[in-house]
Amino acid sequence: MFSLIQLESFVAVAEELHFGAAATRLNMTQPPLSRQIQLLERELGAQLFVRSSRKVELTAAGQTLLPSARRILDLCTKTELDVRRVSTGDAGSIVLGYTAIAGQAALPWLLRLAREHMPGVSLVLREAVSADQLEALSRGAVDLGLLRPIVSRPGVRTELIFKDRLVVALPEGHALATGRGVRLRDLEGHPLMMYSTAEARYFYDLVMRLYESAGMTPTITQLASQVPALLAFAAAGLGITMVPASAMDFAPPGVVAEELKGPAGLEDLNRADLHLAWNENGDNPAAARLRELILGSLSPQGVLGDGTSPVSGD
Repeated sequence: MFSLIQLESFVAVAEELHFGAAATRLNMTQPPLSRQIQLLERELGAQLFVRSSRKVELTAAGQTLLPSARRILDLCTKTELDVRRVSTGDAGSIVLGYTAIAGQAALPWLLRLAREHMPGVSLVLREAVSADQLEALSRGAVDLGLLRPIVSRPGVRTELIFKDRLVVALPEGHALATGRGVRLRDLEGHPLMMYSTAEARYFYDLVMRLYESAGMTPTITQLASQVPALLAFAAAGLGITMVPASAMDFAPPGVVAEELKGPAGLEDLNRADLHLAWNENGDNPAAARLRELILGSLSPQGVLGDGTSPVSGD
């Protein structure tokens, strides 16, 4: 089988039609160049050049070989560049998990960041609740996740990228929709649309802690795993719910929000933070580069916003 150096030597001579000029182009002396051409002719069983003291010409076999030799060398060069780009994170693909609300808010920002700084990388997007994302990250099925830190998983690291808080989502015209905020105690006895413990444990636990801080037990009438479903329940007038403040930017008509008011310490308790998650043993250079871009774009406080920005997730 012929070698790349033999093809490079052949193409150089074919294009220069002069062994001395071809040798100079390849940064080698003429005897080794002639030897490479002889080896290639022996391998192919065909004479490629007609040489005389005055000129060098391609034979019919040489003319047939030239376009194919150029394509092979071009493909090798492209392959080398592609491999290098993948190894440095300039190319390849990233599997990105995100929750429903993150898909409407945080994800567009992230996609713009990737398009601006990593145009050669493709993103494979997978919507999933936080629990499923953690499982996929553990298995290596997802490279990066936008999720709520429901539990810790061995080998999965998370970094806070956005601070958010829960607000009370109410049907328009509800008695608690005053525009002045709602005390936790005011929620007692009102039908509550609640998060599923199986798929939205983070929010379920957060809402329960808020109720418990006021010494109350919620009156749960509906369960859902995603914020959009709970907002739809509220729009239908089925009761009240609690959602991230940022989710209200995407609430359906007929839903209004009230800030939660309560005893001292409520602000520290009422946190609905969004985290970037990744498997610390992941070996995807593109994912590692995007992660660094995301974390490097955070404010000096280490977050994308302060809970009033539209950037968030569920």
